[in-house]
Amino acid sequence: MVTTEIALEPRFTKRPDWLKVRLPAGPRYLELKNLMREQSLHTVCEEARCPNIGECWGHGTATFMILGDVCTRACRYCAVTSGKPTTLDLGEPMRVAEVVRTMGLTHAVVTSVDRDDLEDGGAELFAATIRKIHELNQDCAVEVLTPDFQGREEQLRAVMEAKPEIFNHNIETVRRVFPRVRPGKSNYDTSLRVLQRAKELAPDGLTKSGLMVGLGEAPHEIVETMRDLRSVDVDILTIGQYLQPTTKHVPIDRYYHPDEFAELRQEGLEMGFRHVESGPLVRSSYHAHEQSEALRARRHAGK
Repeated sequence: MVTTEIALEPRFTKRPDWLKVRLPAGPRYLELKNLMREQSLHTVCEEARCPNIGECWGHGTATFMILGDVCTRACRYCAVTSGKPTTLDLGEPMRVAEVVRTMGLTHAVVTSVDRDDLEDGGAELFAATIRKIHELNQDCAVEVLTPDFQGREEQLRAVMEAKPEIFNHNIETVRRVFPRVRPGKSNYDTSLRVLQRAKELAPDGLTKSGLMVGLGEAPHEIVETMRDLRSVDVDILTIGQYLQPTTKHVPIDRYYHPDEFAELRQEGLEMGFRHVESGPLVRSSYHAHEQSEALRARRHAGK
């Protein structure tokens, strides 16, 4: 079990072997890449330089990124371009839904950049995308990974009224480190309130959040953050290693050993999370399809 006195593994100064991944390739990967380009769609897999892109795309799964590819915030860990976004693409929800149908997905993940320039923060386009996916793909569950909408109730309500099966908003890091890596309009307590309110608006739905380690946090702070997430009834937790996208981003403080991730997973399960995905290469949408199916099966069995 993880405790506040856990001894850290020796600090690794070079990228360890367990973080090495193969370059993306293969016919399914190329097929999906071409499909995204043909439909002028963005994926967070590409924009955020996800290390699992080869594995996920090889299995025909991807995380769609709506509202453009330019973010109004500039988090110090994120590879997504920040700046002044372009106009909205109102045809995006239909194209996403059509690609979901073409791919034959039973679980679709939709995320976005932050759009603080929009009056509704992009909430209505999120809602439209959820509805279109459900309309064209009746057997497909939708997971959304949203911004904090600056904590505005009406924007969150618009998303929840579209009935996503899973609502995800990442806390990303511990309270002390949060202001250093997520400057500006982001706020630790606002993120917690968004997750709490999402569960209140849809008590039968699943909520999810994730954090990265290796940003300078202490072990007991990770546990405290996990407890904060459980206090607002988050169901699913993901924990992964932060990887510095470029030299301009915040440097890696340390690499965590797979055994430490296993301990964090066990700690989370004992806290009451219904599912914990914890490992060096885990990202928010990693194995999302499997998580959804497992939880729905448990719910159906009354567990």
